[in-house]
Amino acid sequence: MKPHLKDCWCIPPEQNAAFVANMEDVLEVYHRPYNPKIPVICMDEKPYQLLGDTRTPIPMKQGVPTREDSEYIRSGTCNIFIFTEPLAGVRYTEVSRRRTRLDWARNVETLLDVYYPTAEKVALIMDNLNTHTITSLYEAFPADKALRLAQKLEIHYTPKHGSWLNIAEIELSAMAIQCLKRRIDNIETLATGVNTWCTDRNNACVSVKWQFSTADARIKLHRLYPVF
Repeated sequence: MKPHLKDCWCIPPEQNAAFVANMEDVLEVYHRPYNPKIPVICMDEKPYQLLGDTRTPIPMKQGVPTREDSEYIRSGTCNIFIFTEPLAGVRYTEVSRRRTRLDWARNVETLLDVYYPTAEKVALIMDNLNTHTITSLYEAFPADKALRLAQKLEIHYTPKHGSWLNIAEIELSAMAIQCLKRRIDNIETLATGVNTWCTDRNNACVSVKWQFSTADARIKLHRLYPVF
């Protein structure tokens, strides 16, 4: 798919070599042919506010939507991790109570050892949040295990202010619309809902074919490129 560039207000307004370097790196990865030995995986995460009702909502009935009080109870926060392989039409989700380095590292361990144990490498596209680093693996696991996991990763970071380049963000947007547009006051119910959404979407084999290319970027985003 092609992003709607007119809506990407976060794109830098002028020449930015750092942005261009990361953007072109990610775009080139997206245009690789499908290779199950080196799958391309996009990763993102979303903090979530757990909210409860102060009064029992009035259920919807024919011609009348559900009605709920505008007041709510804050029940804490948690985090939703998502990994998606766009060309295969699969995604994996995990709801955690925190979003620390250890949480990220354990999710990467599951990705590599449970979901892709036979892959030679995994090309992982994600933003450069300070927890999304090889360092996190060494904080979570003994050195030999951390090294084994690290050597199986081929990391590609999206540019700063370039979240629109991460297909996992598209998946999070779909999740928010299809699954999270309601009040959920506990992590167990949230995890059940997210897992059900993920299973349904995987069963439907919803895939993403990215069409915006490096050549497109050099034309449409030419103002970002240094001038010589």
